[in-house]
Amino acid sequence: MLNSLLSGLQLPKRKLFTSYHHKLDQGYYDWLSQHLSGRLELFTDRALGEPVRSDDPEYVNRAIREEYIQGSSLTVVLCGAETYKRKYVDWEIYSTLHHQHALLGICLPTCVRRQGPQGVTVTVPDRLNHNINSGYAHWIAWDSQWASNPAIFVRHIETAIQKSSNKTLIQNSLPKMGRNSS
Repeated sequence: MLNSLLSGLQLPKRKLFTSYHHKLDQGYYDWLSQHLSGRLELFTDRALGEPVRSDDPEYVNRAIREEYIQGSSLTVVLCGAETYKRKYVDWEIYSTLHHQHALLGICLPTCVRRQGPQGVTVTVPDRLNHNINSGYAHWIAWDSQWASNPAIFVRHIETAIQKSSNKTLIQNSLPKMGRNSS
């Protein structure tokens, strides 16, 4: 039913900021950009590939908010094997929540999985996890079928934007990471 409702609608072209561990997960970002850029505005030129050159954490946080997050519709967090260890990913999620933008987490095939008493769990950045659990962020698994049917990915974006309409669900009280975890 949702497919038939969405097929007749012309959804707006969304501007995405993508947060990920550049060294390990660049290929997934490149794949998204290559296969979905016709339907989405991916910030290839605005991704935080190089660290902001400053020793002042507040300056770096402000630069992330004002130069990278502002102007986007939502932030997509690509969660791979070491994404949860990256301070800039945490700061980008923090800034996204500060601006009350939508948040979409994507579990990459490389994401750390553990079998526990509740079933399989994955390791994601704490700030993202709190917002998935609160219902503010949308969480999905990577799907290469998006190449042949980008509307599936666009529906996930719209779901994330819809979930973000309830600003009371935002969980952004964790202290910002001071450095990358080892």
